[in-house]
Amino acid sequence: MGAWLVVIFAGLVTLGLRASFMVLPADTQVPTWLMGSLKYVVAAVLPALIAPDLLFRDLAPGDDVNLYRIIAALVAAVFALKTKSTLGTLFIGMSMLWLLKWWGPF
Repeated sequence: MGAWLVVIFAGLVTLGLRASFMVLPADTQVPTWLMGSLKYVVAAVLPALIAPDLLFRDLAPGDDVNLYRIIAALVAAVFALKTKSTLGTLFIGMSMLWLLKWWGPF
């Protein structure tokens, strides 16, 4: 029963935090410390969403990580850092992944 209380409490806290930005009046002042910390949310959440898919998706039996995806992600990251082009990064990353899957040696 204790585990269910934790799950329900965590769900209510999450719902409250998400709903607060829509339910509160428009003239509500958000504290500066909160505004300052919100700029780090994307940097914290994006790797948490990408890493499991990048490392462990479509694993062949006996593999620990998906090497094709890691190589394609590194190529896309280098391209993104050099050009700052979002669409170009998507195109280069996906092209590299497809090429590796079709003609890759391992």
